[in-house]
Amino acid sequence: MRTIIVTANMTLDGVMQGTGGPGEDPSGGFRYGGWTAPYADQVSGMAVQKEMKQAADYLLGRKTFEILATYWPHNPDAWPGINNGTKYVMSRTVKKSTWKNTVFLQDLEDIKTLKTSDGRNIQVWGSSQLIQLLLENGLVDELHLRVFPVILGEGKKLFKDGTIATAFILTESKVTSKGVIIAYYQRAGGVRTGTIGVE
Repeated sequence: MRTIIVTANMTLDGVMQGTGGPGEDPSGGFRYGGWTAPYADQVSGMAVQKEMKQAADYLLGRKTFEILATYWPHNPDAWPGINNGTKYVMSRTVKKSTWKNTVFLQDLEDIKTLKTSDGRNIQVWGSSQLIQLLLENGLVDELHLRVFPVILGEGKKLFKDGTIATAFILTESKVTSKGVIIAYYQRAGGVRTGTIGVE
């Protein structure tokens, strides 16, 4: 059984679009590409490096895959894992790639089969629609989030209505010098409810 780990940068209002730069993902008329850049510091950089250095395979949506494929195959020393690990790409339109270790998946059943197979942990980077599909079907085991102190009011979001109600436990956290909250969560079963003040 594989562990699926969603790693994402997000705003206080849940937006995760266009984190890397103005031209990364302007779809839908998104105007704020590169909104994470002003908050970079040593702590946040080390957190990203920690994720990148873990031995993992990767589950990506088509758009995120195409963004990554324009850079990382040509810069193998910066992130060896993304080149050496298997990249599982959810796409109904793209069927092949020259980027080594790339496998294309067709549907949710392919993801479920992948999750029940033996192998390394699977990291999900970007891929907002894919993440929502995973959350809707209870397939996310861990959330590695970097929450930035900014509200954008538009853009692709990490969470939406329709996800399975799920509880998580906080396993690690820190706050950067620029107010970014880095928080790692593990799935902890269903949501419990109660009344405040009643034991």
